[in-house]
Amino acid sequence: MSKKSVKPQKSQTPFLALIGIVAVIGGAVLYQVTRPSVPEAIAVDPSAPPSDAVGYVYGNPDAPITIAEYADFECPGCGQFAVLHAPDIKKRIVDAGLAKFVFYDFPLAMHPNAMAAHLAAACANEQGKFWEMHDRIFLSQPDWNSQATGNPKKVLSELAQGLSLDMTRWNDCFDNRRHLGTIEANRNAGIKLGVNSTPTLQVGDRMFSGGLTADQVKQIVDSLTAASAPAAPATP
Repeated sequence: MSKKSVKPQKSQTPFLALIGIVAVIGGAVLYQVTRPSVPEAIAVDPSAPPSDAVGYVYGNPDAPITIAEYADFECPGCGQFAVLHAPDIKKRIVDAGLAKFVFYDFPLAMHPNAMAAHLAAACANEQGKFWEMHDRIFLSQPDWNSQATGNPKKVLSELAQGLSLDMTRWNDCFDNRRHLGTIEANRNAGIKLGVNSTPTLQVGDRMFSGGLTADQVKQIVDSLTAASAPAAPATP
């Protein structure tokens, strides 16, 4: 009985290796095409006169307790705090007159588009719309952050336009980087206090890195309020 000859099969290794090389090259080309361009760095003019730290106040400026936040608009944790906890803090604590809330700029070097966002909010503040812009910037963080675009101004200007701002004035403020000195002053004030991450909250004289929930802030404010209350007169 004759045996059928078995035709030797050629190795697939060279072909598979070629496919792998093509895939790597194709992926690299695709990455070069689709990755966001590196944004232009925004730097403070070293010859500009120094500015004082000036936070953005929400609530009664004369409230007995201050809740200060040092935040980076491009920081995901700051965005989570702004969306999930800050509205409840404002409603239950600030609107009730127990404390005021103050936002301080603290853009981090690791977030290339952060300074543009802080500048956009400062320019909106010129027209009395800081907090509205603040909320929109955080809600739209995935659209303008450095992972999404190398041109954050395009998205930020659309947010400003949505607030019916005078865009000629807003663009002039943004393009001339009018409030960079104050932004840097706010960040430097945080550094002097020991802030090294965002978000960092200061409630009264207590500092908390990483943010707090609304319930935690309310508990701290209540304890500070109780501690400052005058002692009840002794009964005879």
